[in-house]
Amino acid sequence: MLMGLSPYRRLLFCLIGMLALVTCLPPAMALPRSATPIDAVWSFMKADAPGADAPSFNDGGWSHVTLPHTFNGGDGDDGGNYYRGPAWYRTHIEMKRKDPGRRYYLVFDGAALATDAWVNGRKVGRHEGGYARFRFDVTDALSVGPNVIAVRVDNSKVPQIAPLGGDFTVFGGLYRPVSLVSTDNVHVDMMDYGGPGVYVSTPHVSAKTARIRARTLVTNDSGRAEPLRVVNSIRNAEGREVAQSTKAVTVKAGDTVSVVAETDLADPHLWNGVADPYLYSVVTKIIDVTGRERDRVETPLGIRSIAITADQGLILNGRRYAVHGVDFFNSERPGRGTAVTDREVSADMQVIADLGATGVRFVHFQHPQRAYQDADRLGLLVWTEIPLNGAIDAGSAFQHNVEQQMRELIAQNFNHPSVIVWGLGNEVYAENPDVLRVIRAVQEAAKAADPSRRTVYAHCCQADDAPKATISDVGAYNRYFGWYPEQVGTLGGWARDFHTKFPHRAFAISEYGAGGSIRDQEEDPKPPVTTSGWHPEQFQTLYHENNWRQINNLKYIWGSFVWVAFDVASDGRAEGDRNGINDKGLVTYDRAVKKDAYFWYQANWSNRPMLHVADSRYRYRTKRKAQVKVYTNRTSVHLTLNGENLGNAPVQDHIALWPDISLRPGVNVVMVTADGLTDEAIWTYDPASPITTAPPGRIRE
Repeated sequence: MLMGLSPYRRLLFCLIGMLALVTCLPPAMALPRSATPIDAVWSFMKADAPGADAPSFNDGGWSHVTLPHTFNGGDGDDGGNYYRGPAWYRTHIEMKRKDPGRRYYLVFDGAALATDAWVNGRKVGRHEGGYARFRFDVTDALSVGPNVIAVRVDNSKVPQIAPLGGDFTVFGGLYRPVSLVSTDNVHVDMMDYGGPGVYVSTPHVSAKTARIRARTLVTNDSGRAEPLRVVNSIRNAEGREVAQSTKAVTVKAGDTVSVVAETDLADPHLWNGVADPYLYSVVTKIIDVTGRERDRVETPLGIRSIAITADQGLILNGRRYAVHGVDFFNSERPGRGTAVTDREVSADMQVIADLGATGVRFVHFQHPQRAYQDADRLGLLVWTEIPLNGAIDAGSAFQHNVEQQMRELIAQNFNHPSVIVWGLGNEVYAENPDVLRVIRAVQEAAKAADPSRRTVYAHCCQADDAPKATISDVGAYNRYFGWYPEQVGTLGGWARDFHTKFPHRAFAISEYGAGGSIRDQEEDPKPPVTTSGWHPEQFQTLYHENNWRQINNLKYIWGSFVWVAFDVASDGRAEGDRNGINDKGLVTYDRAVKKDAYFWYQANWSNRPMLHVADSRYRYRTKRKAQVKVYTNRTSVHLTLNGENLGNAPVQDHIALWPDISLRPGVNVVMVTADGLTDEAIWTYDPASPITTAPPGRIRE
C-alpha cells in the first residue's frame, strides 16, 4: 500500500480490495486480475536529476504532485517558449506479500514523449511515444515491503520519435493515470502493444444474423504447459448472455498463442450511430482443467458494417450515413494542459454530441480511452490517427517508431465500434522518397494489424493527386478556402472539381475552419489577416455559414470535419486576442463559451429544439440601426425589443432575420422565442461613448 497512510486507512484499503498489489486475499480467493491506481504523492523535479533512479536518492527538496500531471501547465499556452526537456517523478509503494503465481505490470496510460522507468533501482523499460498506453513487466523488480518507483519523462524533440512537427503544444509529463496491474501467471497477453489482448470482429453482419469472431492472445508465464479453455461470453446491454464460444488450447510454458473462436448471434441489435448506439460486451475468460478462472477481460462490441464509397460516401449497416462533425484535438484546460480527468473528457465529448455531430476526428494522436468509450456510447463515428504530423526523419528509427505507434493505436482501439478509419498522418509537408517510404510503411503496418478497416491520410499543401495523398485506402483533404489567402477558390467548388477529376476516389474534408475571438466583435467583418491580432467572431460565423451551405448536399463526400471543436493550445502562435492559442474552435479553450458558429451547426445538425441570438457578445453599438439574426431549428421565431412586439419571422435555412431594427440610446433588450424556447441579448447603444480599450479597432466586450 502507499506509504504514509495511517494504519486505519491501510486496513481499510485492504478490506475493500482497492490495493490489489498487496494481495490481501489468500491465493485461492485472489481475483483473476486487479488494478491499483498510483496517482498520489509523487515527488517531482522539472530538470534532469542524475542518479534519481537509485532508491537511496534524496528527493526531499522536490515538489509534490498528483497524477495526472504535466510540467507544461503554466507555459504551454502562454505564447512564449515552453519547456521541452527531461523531468523526474518518484513515488513509494509497499507490498505485504508477493504471490509467486502472479505477474505485476506498471501501466502508463500516456506519458510524453519518452519514458524510462526503474523499480528499486532496476531499469524496467523505456517507451518512445507520447499518446498510447504502455506497460512494463515489473514482477522481478518488485519486493515484499517498501518499493521505490522512479520515472524519467522527456518531451524533447528528438529525431526518432513522432511527432516532429504540428501546430500544437506537446505537453510533457505523466499526464494520464499510472497503475499497477496484477494477473495470474496464465493470462490474456499484457504485452500486446498496450491493448487488451482480445480482438473482436464481426466478419458477417445482417439484420438476421451476425458472425462474431474473437481472437485472444493467451500467455503462459508459469513453469509448465497448461491445458486451457478460452470462453467468450457475448452479453447484451442488460448484461444477459446471448451467445457463447469456447475453444480448447494447450499453451507451453513461456509461450503466447492466438486462439480464435467464432459464434453466430441471431437477430442482432445493430450499433447504428447516433440514432441507436447499442452496445454488447464480450467477457473473455481463461479457465484451466480444474475449472479455475485464471484471467478475465471485458471488451465492447458494437455490431455494425461500414463501407466507404466514391459515389455515396459512407454506408453504415447498408444505408448511406451522413458523417459531419468536428476535429477534436484533445481535452485541455488552462493551467493544466492535457492533465485532465475522465469526467472532463466526457464533458467535452458531450459538447460535441450536443452539437448534433455524427462523426469526430481525434487529431493528431491517440486519445484517452474515455474518449473512445464515450464515442461508442454516443454513437459518434471516429477517425483516429497517429502523430505523424508535419515532418519526418529519414532514419529507420523514426519509421520504426511510427509503425509502433500505429500498432499501439490499433491494438488499443480495435474493439471500439465507433472507430471507422485509421489515420496514417496529417500534413507532411515534404514530398520526397523518404516521405513516401514512411507513409507506405505505416499503411502496411495498419493493414497487417487490421485488414477490416480502411486507412486515411489528411493531405494538405500539394496537388490533390500528389503521390502521398493516394497511399491510404481513402482520401481526405485539409482545405481552408476563405481563410488562408494562398488557398484560392471555394470549398464546394473544389469538392465538385475533385469528384469530377477523380470519380473513383472516395474522399473526405478533414479540416476546414477560421479563427474567431469572442473578444473581437465587428458589425461588418472583412476578411482578416489570418495571423493578425484581429479575428472577429462574426467573420468565423459567416465563414461557416458559407462553407457548410456549399458542401451540405454533396453526397459523395464520406465525411466533413470542422477545425476545431475547442480552441487549441499552440504555444508558438501569436494571433487573435491572445498568444499561444489557435482560436478556430467552436468553443473557447476554457470551455466557458460556445461561439456563434457552434450554434449555426447545432441548428443544422441537431434534432434537439434550439434557439440562439447571434452577435450577443457585440454588446456596445455605435449605430442606431441593427440586425437581429437567430439560429434555430424551429420554423418561426418571435422578437421583442425592449418589450415591444416586433412580430414573427420565418426561418429560412435555419436563420430567422430582422435586418433593420432601431435601437434606443442606452441599454436594449433583444428577446426571441420559439416553441417555448427563449434567448436574449443585451446591447448598449451610445454613439458618443468611447468604446476602444485594447488594440486599435478592437471592440470592448
